[in-house]
Amino acid sequence: MATTRAALTDSDIRMLVKGATPDERALAAHKLCRNIDRAVLTDDEREVAHDILRVMAADAAELVRRAMAVTLKNSQALPADVANRLARDVESVSLPIISFSPVFTDTDLAEIVRVGGPVRQMAVAKRPKLSAKITTMLVEQGNEDVVATACANDNARFSEVALQKALDRFAKSETVLQAVAYRTALPLAVTERLIEMVGDQLRDHILSSHALSAELTMELIVGAKERATIDLVDQAGRAADPKGFVAHLHKVGRLSPSLILRALAHGHMTFFEWAVAELAGVPHHRTWLMIHDAGPLGLKAICERAGLPPRLYSAFRAGVDAYHGLEFDGGANDRERFQEHMIQRFLTSSHSGSREDNEYLLERMDRSANRRRAARSDQGAA
Repeated sequence: MATTRAALTDSDIRMLVKGATPDERALAAHKLCRNIDRAVLTDDEREVAHDILRVMAADAAELVRRAMAVTLKNSQALPADVANRLARDVESVSLPIISFSPVFTDTDLAEIVRVGGPVRQMAVAKRPKLSAKITTMLVEQGNEDVVATACANDNARFSEVALQKALDRFAKSETVLQAVAYRTALPLAVTERLIEMVGDQLRDHILSSHALSAELTMELIVGAKERATIDLVDQAGRAADPKGFVAHLHKVGRLSPSLILRALAHGHMTFFEWAVAELAGVPHHRTWLMIHDAGPLGLKAICERAGLPPRLYSAFRAGVDAYHGLEFDGGANDRERFQEHMIQRFLTSSHSGSREDNEYLLERMDRSANRRRAARSDQGAA
């Protein structure tokens, strides 16, 4: 017992048991715990040390128990029964132990997750190392913040099933999606699912950081430019302030002839009028008269004034003529069917649109037809 006596003096033990104030006992607890952690003990000496730690864990003063928890939070010297007792203590005592103690087994941690509540679950999620068993429990039982914290912990192991479950539970949580996306390694299926769920910034990170199938990689690279164009074309038809919208596009260099052509092919005539007026520097009412002039000169003159490529004039002419030749019929999906007919008329007219623009319009028409067929199949199945 000589080593134990050197590490744990009689005066320190007496102070721990009989100290007049919590501050005195806490100071003694800190010193004893530090010595226990550093000392090389025999089996008998270790049993004595463990008994002393059990006395500390039963002290009525929170300050004493906290001194013990903070000093031994990373120590292998803490007995498992004492660690589990401290894990059920008040948060100032339990959280340091739950967050760091290496003596917990997965069974211990599973129980903490099961009954500990969000604060203790969060402490588990931050631990330096977590098994797939524990992360699965956190994903199943934790709230959004807990799951995001666990997913952001690259020292936590996750099964593919658990990551998919996290995406299922928190599909609309940017915090969780970002935490999953920024993990060092992801299963292929999770990566490819994330691509469909996140915004452009996270999508760019995923593309540069995680493996994707060759097919999806090519699809994303080819589709990146088109996604931006589709977004703008769709916005063109919904803009509440078309004048302000086209002015902004012009200012940032996005009011391109291709965008104007594609918007016209979708039947967004108001956008087309304001876009040409913006580029030509001509008031909208005068631009409207020139575009819709039944004669051959008005549209050509305003397109030239707007600086639009001469090769596209026949395409704009075909679009305006198609627009005048089609009407809404008041049926279901009126707008969608009108746009599909508009594109079809546009493509079958004689014009000199670029191959890229034609391929874009063909793909949009094909996509619309596929959606309509799918809708009919669903109705038939019902």
